[in-house]
Parts: sequence; C-alpha cells; structure tokens
Amino acid sequence: MAAVSTTATSPVRRLLRPEFADFWRLWSVGLVVFVVRWLETVAVGVVVYQRTDSAFLVSMMTMLRLLPMGLFGAFLGAWADRMERRTTLIGVVLLMGANSAVLGVLAYSGQLEVWQLAVASFMNGLGWATDNPVRRVMIGEVVGSDAMGTAMSLDAGANNASRMVGPTIGGLMLAHVGIEGAFAVSVLLYGLALIAAIRIRFRDTRSTASGAVLARIAEGLRLVRGDKRLIGTLAVTVIYNVFAWPFTAMIPVIGRDRLGLGPEGVGVLASLDGVGAFAGAVVLAILIKPSWYARAYLGGVISYMIMLIVFAVVPYTPIAGAALLLTGFGGAGFATMQATLVYLAAPPEMRSRILGVLSVCIGSGPIGFVWLGLLADAIGAHWATGVTGAMGLLAMVLTRKLWRTI
Repeated sequence: MAAVSTTATSPVRRLLRPEFADFWRLWSVGLVVFVVRWLETVAVGVVVYQRTDSAFLVSMMTMLRLLPMGLFGAFLGAWADRMERRTTLIGVVLLMGANSAVLGVLAYSGQLEVWQLAVASFMNGLGWATDNPVRRVMIGEVVGSDAMGTAMSLDAGANNASRMVGPTIGGLMLAHVGIEGAFAVSVLLYGLALIAAIRIRFRDTRSTASGAVLARIAEGLRLVRGDKRLIGTLAVTVIYNVFAWPFTAMIPVIGRDRLGLGPEGVGVLASLDGVGAFAGAVVLAILIKPSWYARAYLGGVISYMIMLIVFAVVPYTPIAGAALLLTGFGGAGFATMQATLVYLAAPPEMRSRILGVLSVCIGSGPIGFVWLGLLADAIGAHWATGVTGAMGLLAMVLTRKLWRTI
C-alpha cells in the first residue's frame, strides 16, 4: 500500500513531507546565494560603469564570478568527493559572507576601488563554483533520483525568483543608500543562509573517497567522453554560457544608454528576466515529465537566444522588458534541466566529479564575457549583444549532431 501511495502522490507534494525538510534547507541556502549574486551583479555593474564608463569592465566583473568554474570546477568536483558536504557548504557560506562584509566596510569608509570589486567577484566565484558538486549533489541525495527533476525545478525557481528580487534590491539600495547598503543587505542574507546550512541534518553516508584528485578528474572525463548524452548536454551548456548568458552583463549598460533608465529602472529591468524564469520554473515543477526533459533543455536555449536578440535591437522599454520576460521563461528550461540531465546520466559514485565537469563547462562563460565586452566597447552594447546571440543560434545549428543524442 505504501508504494501505491507514493506513486499516486505528486512530486511536489512528496517534497513537502517532513522527511524532506533538509531539501528545503538546501533550497533556502541556494535562494540566498542566488539573491546576493544578482543583487551584487547589478550594484557592482552600475558602480563600475559610473566610475569607468567602460562596458568592457562591467562585463569583466561578471566574467570574474564565472572564471573559477572554468579554472577549478573539475578540481572542486573531485575534491568534494573527499569532503563532508554539509561542512563544506557551511564554510562556503561563511567565506562569501565575509567577502561582502569586507566590501561593505571599504565602501562605508570611502576606500572601495574597482580592483577590489574585481578581486571580490573572483572570490565569490570560488564559492559559486562549489554549488553543483556540493549543494546540488546533496539535493539529489536527499530527494532521490525520482524526485530530482522536480527538486531542480524548485531550485531553479529559487534562482529565478532571486533574479526578480536581487536586481530590484540592488538598484534601490544603490539609488537611496549607496553600494555600502547593498553589501550590508548581502551580509544579512548570508547570515540567514548560514542558519539554514547549520540546521541541515543530512550527513554523507558514503565513505570518504580516496585516490589522487587528478586521477579522479581523469576518470570523470573518461566517463563523459564515452557517453553521448553527456557530451551533447555539456556541448549545449558551453554554447549557452559563451553566447547567451553573458548578455546579462549588458543589461545595466543597455538600460542606461539605450533605454535612458536610472539605477532603479535598471534594477527593475534586470529583474524582468527573473520574473519570466520564475514563472517558467513553476510551470516545469508542476507539469514536467522525464520524457520532456531534453525538449525543455534544448527549446529553452534556443528561445533564450532569440529573445535576447529582440531585447538588444528594440529601442523601446516595454518591448525590451517583454523580451527579457521571455528570455527568462526559456532560461528556466535550460537551467532546470541542465543539472538534472547530468545528474541522472552519471553513476551515483561519479556525480560530484561529473557535476564538477559541468561547472567547467559553465566556466567557459568568461570567453563570452570577454568577447562581448570588447565588442560592446567597439560597436555598442546593444549591437554586440544582438550579434553574439545570432552567433549562438548558428552554433546550435552547427552542433546539432551532438545534442540530438540527448
């Protein structure tokens, strides 16, 4: 009878049971980290552009948050196999909170410089690079493979909700208090995440993995090379992170120069992508079935690129905002299914390592940020964004043989 009851219960209702309380604690940690990421991305982007008038440097701030994934993602994935993940998660939250606290003190004392924001962006990127091999692997271990798609939809929903809340808070704090106020909010939010992380009851039941880190990385790469599903999924991830996602760094620039918006308006504009993404994640959490995972992933990437081109070339704020809403809806399909497809394709004992490889693919984003920043300084942010989106669509066409296997 128990098995029948479990089968009849929807995945979302199942996750509301008391035994899945740790999922919601992990979800809460992710929500806070996501909110702070977007809050600081918008606030730092506006301040850097005000001080330097360089779209390239604005793009570099976001690029530095991604760079650690490309440099260290595979190492962090192999290293996560050797660590107790709850302890690691607590340490990461402490590190990122301390980083924001230092920036807040520097800003309050009038000593904050652009290079310090660059260093802090890289440090926060180190914490972000642990998310897939630590927190998201913990989510899978807590909820099980059957509920992983729904859990990732809800986690992506948190990410997408943060893209509504974070930019709006960042813009408001920057306009009325200054960047020191934005960092003060960040520290407060990290304190809430720390409480949630400490309350997690889950502990790793596996034995601590042994073996050299480099050998474990090589083992993970061999598995990827032999699995066409993983190759296709990771290829699309690289295309998205090189040609699609970097456009978010240009929203403050296009908002100010192309659409004539102030800090508050830029914050609201940047949040619209999150509104659409949150709606998309909710729809996926309720309706998605395993047979549609690949379609949601691929369709999300393609629609995202089409809408970012519309956002870039249309000079009217309402239409640009509507395009951002739709980029978010498409991005929800990509973000939700990305980790889900990789997690389900990898053997249980290899998941941290394979998700570490996924982090490396996400870390290819700096290539796109550097390219987009340089092109924006040369031909303007909106034209550079449109051209890069078109290149992404071309890359999807040229790699069709790879992602068809998904």
